[in-house]
Amino acid sequence: MTTKRAGAGEMLEREVSIDAGKVTLQGTLVVPKDARGIVLFAHGSGSSRHSPRNRYVAGVLQSHGMATLLFDLLTQKEEAVDQYTAELRFDIPFLAERLMEATRWVMRQPETKASKVGYFGASTGAGAALVAAARLGDVVAAVVSRGGRPDLAEDALDAVRAPTLLIVGGDDEPVIGMNQSALAKLRCSEKKLVIVPGATHLFEEPGTLEQVAQAAAEWFAGHFAPVARPEAAASTHR
Repeated sequence: MTTKRAGAGEMLEREVSIDAGKVTLQGTLVVPKDARGIVLFAHGSGSSRHSPRNRYVAGVLQSHGMATLLFDLLTQKEEAVDQYTAELRFDIPFLAERLMEATRWVMRQPETKASKVGYFGASTGAGAALVAAARLGDVVAAVVSRGGRPDLAEDALDAVRAPTLLIVGGDDEPVIGMNQSALAKLRCSEKKLVIVPGATHLFEEPGTLEQVAQAAAEWFAGHFAPVARPEAAASTHR
């Protein structure tokens, strides 16, 4: 375990091994002091916990006082097979189960067991995040999708209860349509579609990923905030 300092103060960072049924997944857990919640990242097809875009977003969330878990959805052996067959990267129920196992692991760790849980899904990982959120119900406080494929979670969309933010690049035309359709099918209490002007699928254009990270930080912060109890609110007016 290492300790580092960032915008929000002192943080603990450690490489972790996550028990996920019959396999063990590798990840990086970062927990700021007094973290307000934890965000689990579900990367896109052919990617890993080392995705520079997800790591950038994770850094922004950490600076806002949120814990993050970036982890590999596949083992090294599975990745080697998938590189040739692509049989797992689009198996959304399988990937959603891996994300659920990671969520259960987070809820057993001393540093994060009391934290609210959020999902940040990219590309196909967004489909897995939405399926997992639908299955886990109130366990998941919020979901953010970056350039996501929510169409891959179509059968689960009307069961998602977590407030969901869909972020799409303005020049990512096929994916815009997929997200607009998904937005209409979501039945959660709060949902929103943000289109970043001039951005393509990977948000590689200057300033576009920063907009994604800021929007995600604001969304999670709003839904990780504790809900004031009636008696507590009333006491402030005595």
